[in-house]
Amino acid sequence: MSKIRPSKGAPYARILGVGGYRPTRVVPNEVILEKIDSSDEWIRSRSGIETRHWAGPEETVAAMAVEASGKAIADAGIGAEQIGAVVVSTVSHFSQTPAVATEIADKLGTNKAAAFDISAGCAGFGYGLTLAKGMVVEGSAEYVLVIGVERLSDLTDLEDRATAFLFGDGAGAVVVGPSKEPAIGPSVWGSEGDKSETIKQTVPWDRFRLGDVSKLPLDSDGNVKFPAITQEGQAVFRWAVFEMAKVAQQALDAAGITPDDLDVFIPHQANVRIIDSMVKTLKLPEHVTVARDIRTTGNTSAASIPLAMERLLATGEAKSGDTALVIGFGAGLVYAATVVTLP
Repeated sequence: MSKIRPSKGAPYARILGVGGYRPTRVVPNEVILEKIDSSDEWIRSRSGIETRHWAGPEETVAAMAVEASGKAIADAGIGAEQIGAVVVSTVSHFSQTPAVATEIADKLGTNKAAAFDISAGCAGFGYGLTLAKGMVVEGSAEYVLVIGVERLSDLTDLEDRATAFLFGDGAGAVVVGPSKEPAIGPSVWGSEGDKSETIKQTVPWDRFRLGDVSKLPLDSDGNVKFPAITQEGQAVFRWAVFEMAKVAQQALDAAGITPDDLDVFIPHQANVRIIDSMVKTLKLPEHVTVARDIRTTGNTSAASIPLAMERLLATGEAKSGDTALVIGFGAGLVYAATVVTLP
């Protein structure tokens, strides 16, 4: 017989509050076109992006996360000292250690909350949400703060015609806490590491330590390029359109609902054509509100789903209590989908 006392958590978990932060600088496609041979029409038709936000010097990963988190905590109606864990998904915090989550937890005024970073690219919010649900139900934290935050402008090659126009900066956060009824469905998540080369960092950090400039990419002026995100666009598009629609359907099945039961669809904001294709494949009814935040926010990776969720609720396009399907997918290749009740 085990001597270990069983954990006691909440019967279920739910999203209690959401917050977002978009940098003050708005960057139109015309700025991107200064470095690449393209057109505003081409960018809009290929991605749906019209503008994106880029962070200024003071809008650090930590600063943006704190702003979004403060809004989420207030929206949840709790105090920062009640947060038991802080989970931050980001690929653009450039200090390997310590985790930026610890700095965020301290600046928010939590009571020594557990804090850690995860690296799951554009599926990072879904991964964090899954971890948060587990903590609340298991009892290791009553309230968990899940943050997706990126400064992808720091990892953008402005001379790369395939990716220069894609990325934006921002932070989105949610508070996950106890619920008396199911409000976060089972997660359908996974990875396909055999496709990891389709989205990757151009140069690993340790390449700079070797000091051999001949092995590093150079820009048009002959200067060493900073590492950036690159991708095989067509391969990623095909994978997202055909495989992620299947994952989304699996999440609906796992939650025991059909597309007719949905009120809102919030996919990762990677590309409007991918979003539209998923809507068609899933045969979503016309009454389902579809997030297309990418038009003015760009691809913000881990931040894209909570940012889109926050905007839909703020504009009234979605309302508290709506049933939403969320799905993230990206570098790895990784993915995570679930059905949630909106806060």
